[in-house]
Amino acid sequence: MEEERSTQRPERRPTVMTLEEVARYLRINKSTVYRMARDGTLPAWKLGNAWRFKKESIERWIAKTQRAQQQKVRRRA
Repeated sequence: MEEERSTQRPERRPTVMTLEEVARYLRINKSTVYRMARDGTLPAWKLGNAWRFKKESIERWIAKTQRAQQQKVRRRA
């Protein structure tokens, strides 16, 4: 029985972050995170009255935003 447990993969669930955690993670003000979530800039959803964010979605958003900015800079050069 013990061997069975060691060969099973642990369940991988997405990390869900609060608005405050995202603000700390991105090092921006909570009101900025709120505004970006509300207007759809940041991938988020509401759970009751609270905003929730998947860390994986935030990381993809960061990568996408960085690529877009790099392309913008290249076009100017």
